[in-house]
Formats: sequence, C-alpha cells, structure tokens
Amino acid sequence: MFAAVQKSWNWTFDAPPEALWPVLSDTRRFNEAAGFPRYVLEEIPRADGSVEHLGRAKIGPLRLTWEEPPFDFVENRWFSQTRRFRGAPIREMTARLDLEPLGRGSAVRWTLRMVPANLLGALALRAGLLRRAGVTIDKLVRQGAAFVAGERGEPFEVPAPDLPKGARERVWDLVAGLERDGHAHARQLGDWLLAGSEAEVGRIRPRRLARSSGVEPREAIELCLAGTKRGLLDMRWDLLCPRCRGAKATSASLDELPRGAHCPSCNVDYGRDFSRNVEVTFRPAAAVRRIAEGGFCLSSPGLTPHVKVQQALQPGEERHVEATLVPGVYRLRTVEVGGEVDIDYGGGRFPSVIVDGSSVTAGPPTDGLLLRNAGAAERTVVIESRAWVTNALTAHEVTTMQAFRDLFGAETLRPGDDVEINQVTLMFTDLKGSTALYSRIGDARAYGIVREHFAFLARAIRQHDGAIVKTIGDAVMAAFAAPADAVRAALAVQREIGAFNQASSEGGVIIKLGLHEGPCIAVTLNDRLDYFGSTVNLAARLQGRSEGDDIVMSATLARDPAVKQLLRGLPMTAEAATLKGFDTAIPYLQIRSPVISAS
Repeated sequence: MFAAVQKSWNWTFDAPPEALWPVLSDTRRFNEAAGFPRYVLEEIPRADGSVEHLGRAKIGPLRLTWEEPPFDFVENRWFSQTRRFRGAPIREMTARLDLEPLGRGSAVRWTLRMVPANLLGALALRAGLLRRAGVTIDKLVRQGAAFVAGERGEPFEVPAPDLPKGARERVWDLVAGLERDGHAHARQLGDWLLAGSEAEVGRIRPRRLARSSGVEPREAIELCLAGTKRGLLDMRWDLLCPRCRGAKATSASLDELPRGAHCPSCNVDYGRDFSRNVEVTFRPAAAVRRIAEGGFCLSSPGLTPHVKVQQALQPGEERHVEATLVPGVYRLRTVEVGGEVDIDYGGGRFPSVIVDGSSVTAGPPTDGLLLRNAGAAERTVVIESRAWVTNALTAHEVTTMQAFRDLFGAETLRPGDDVEINQVTLMFTDLKGSTALYSRIGDARAYGIVREHFAFLARAIRQHDGAIVKTIGDAVMAAFAAPADAVRAALAVQREIGAFNQASSEGGVIIKLGLHEGPCIAVTLNDRLDYFGSTVNLAARLQGRSEGDDIVMSATLARDPAVKQLLRGLPMTAEAATLKGFDTAIPYLQIRSPVISAS
C-alpha cells in the first residue's frame, strides 16, 4: 500500500466568495483550460436505486476509467470531488476548493490529494506530478480572479479550436448577412464561436450570452434565432430532467421531441412540460465548428447553480454544515431515487434534513444546517432552490416570441401531438366599427388604416416578448410567456392607438382588448402552433366585454404580483359577468382610455 501525497495552494483576492464561486466552481471550463480531454460518462443503475458513474477518457497513450461520484459542495464555500481510477498508476485523486471571506475579499485554497496505485504512480508523484499540476492551477485561479475583477474578457485561456476548412470565411460571410438584417452584435457572436471555450460554445444559452455581452435578452435570443436560420448555429430542443436538470434527450426539431425521457443520472422517468423542462439551446453549425461528444466535467457544480448544498452521508452519519441560504422555496431530496419535500424558508434557522432510506423529511430547525442519514445505505443529500434555471430559455418562451414565429413557422408538433402549457397569457384584440370605417372613407383608405393597425399591434407585441398566434378578420390572438409582458403590451397598444388617432385625419380607430392567463394545450393547427382550452375561450370572451379604448383583464391575471405593480395607481372598475361557455360569473377589471392615455 502506497501513502497518499497532498499539496495545497493559497491565494487572497479582493473579490468576495460569492463573486469568485461561479467562475472557480465551473470545473468544465477549468478542466478545458487545463488541457484535459473530453470524457464520456456511463451511468449504471444499482439495485438500491443509486447510480454508479464511470468516466472514460484517453490521455496520451493511457485509456483511463474511473468511478466519479457526485461532488460534495456548499455554494460559495467549498467543493470536493474524488475520482477512483481502475488500472491506472494513480488509484485515487481528490480535488478540493475552499473559499473563505477575508474582509471584503476572499482567502482561496486549492488542495490536491493523490494515492498511488503502484510503483509507477509513486515515482510520478516523487518526480513532481503535484508540483506541475500546481503551476497550472495557480495560473488558472489567477486568470479566474482577474476575470471577476474585470481585467479579462474571458475567465480562462483555452486551447485554440481545430476549425473546419474555410470556417472563418464562412462565419464572416454569415455575420455580414446578420448585420444587414439589423443584428448589431453579430460580429461579437462570430468572434466567440471561433475562439470561445468549447464548454460554453457547445451549449449556448442566449440569456447567458446576453449577460456576458451586455445586451438585452430579447436581442440575444433573436440573434441566435436569426443565426440558426442563416446556418451559423444549430437549434436544439433539450428535455431536462426535473431533478438534476441535465439534458437527457435532445432533438434537432420540435416534431422530433419525445413526450418523456429516462434520466440515468437520477434513475427516474419523467415527462415533457414546455414551460418547465424543455429548453431551447444553440451550438455552432458543423461547418463552423465541430463539437465533440462528452464533456470536460459532467457533474460540475457550475452545471447545477440551483443546487445550494450537496453532501454524501454514510449510514447513520450526522453532519453540521455551514451554509448561507437566502429566504425562498427549497426542495430537500437525495441524488438517489427517493422522496422529496418542498419547504418555504422565511429566514432564520433552517430545518434539519433527515434521510431514512427513500424517505426525506424536514426536521426541526437548528443552529447551523444539520443533515442526518438515518438509513442503512449511503445517501447524497441535496438542498436546491426551486427557482428555475436563470439562464434557461424554455420552449414555451421561445414559441411565444414573434421572431420565432416569423423565422420558424414550420417548427410544429407532430400531427396528433399536444403539449400541456402550465401558464400562458393570451391577448385578444378586435377593431371596433371596421365595417363603418370602410363605408365612411372607402375600401382602399380603410384597408390602409387596418394594415397600419396590424403593424403597430405586431410591433407592440414583439417589443414585449410576445407573438401573434393568428389573425381572424380584424382580430388578433397573441401569446406571452410572462403575464406582465402581456399587460405592458396592452397598455402600449392603447397608448399608440391614442397617438395615431390624434394624428389621423381619417377618424378614430378603436380597439377592443381582452387578457387572461392560465393553463392550456398547444397543438399544431393549419401548420402552425396554436392554443386551445378554457383559458383561450375566456380571453376571447373578455375581449367581447371590452367597449373599446380600454383593457379588460381577468381578476386572475390582475392578481399576478408583477401585474399588480403595473396596475398600481391606475383607477379601474371591478366587474363580473356570466360569459358564454362558463357556468359561473367571471370577475374582471376594466381599465379605461383616459387612464391609459395618461399612463
């Protein structure tokens, strides 16, 4: 038996731990920059519901296989991972990062511990294997800290990618086309695709791209959609596991997206929810940059920012963990198949987490975070935020954007397929008195006004991240992922109509407008995505209650917290009416023209 060898490296930086953590815990990018190859992960279910994770990679002449259990970590404080190799000179390697507050900055420590498996491994350690690893670690940690301080544009220097022949010329030709289409940041995207980290470029999230580029999210999303249409990018529909949130099924088109999938990491089957676990991501087209299979670290804390604490506990083990958890809704569960419980944490002492076999319960609050495994098998405890992935662009969101409808109208579900949408906000508008308008000013002039009315409706809807689903005569049906966006669009429509009427010599145009939000079914109808259900029917009926130059919205929509903020200070009337197709009176609010014009 050979003795373990351990070495630590220490730094101090001006940035606090919460600023350094997202960079230094992103071990995918760290490992890529360190020159490690991609590897594949095989996940083998065990009889007790846990999963064995086997990594495989080739490093020089060596073909390595190792067991890779999940990381142990506490967000903003530390992580630790151990790999147990099979048939290699090193039997076991543990890497650990610690971040400690130091005034307004941080003390950072990186520790490597290696256990040789044979004489060759022992000689390699004696010859300075850890020392050489430390040179690379020191360089990358300093680069990451410089990025956090704003001294670098990217966290780490990465090896130059091996691009296909003619890729650069192809990229700049496509970028020029995007710039002609009005996408001002296309060149920035082109630079990133050609030189960016493969860990990031291989799965592009437009919202993350927007934050790193300093642009509005809609601008980045529309750039990615337009880039896909031109052939610069490929669009992917990822079906995410609701537990680990990894993409366990991916399709190149919406009609190929399965209704469900199996997650080998969590050993669970799960279904499809457009508004929760179907994410739209992008990657370079193969002619621009080829992305190999596998990853640089397939269980990195950087991949699961919603997980705040993850700890492996032996049978009967009780552990006190120092963690800072902000008030919010959390889920307590295990990595292994088993129970889970949601809690609404208001601050103060956090409930203890008690695991007993497949049972997970929230115990009494304690000073410090208490984790207990009362069962007979090892279990990995997880405390995760129930807030959805900050950077995720869901299928529901993208299909309610006008740019997607304009560019990818042919992206539809399979015939006979349907998708449940947990929440959508629908807008119905109609042009009041259009028949009288045609009679008063003549068909040609009236038709011009009607076309102009459609144009500014489309503009207001698009500017507020919505999409026109269809037009029916002079009426419009539009959909929005966020309730507040729909209300902002409605206010903008009526304001713009007011300004148009003041400037027009042809007489006033009056729009009736109704809004409602709720669940519905998405289907393909007439070769486009459409919505059906009682939410659709009620939104249409509320538009019928509109008198024109007003907004009628359901009381349900008005109760949304973000909508409440928009309505604050606006005088309105509360009404209720029995609407066709509904058995009971429906409460609604009516906001009238003078208020809209002044808002």
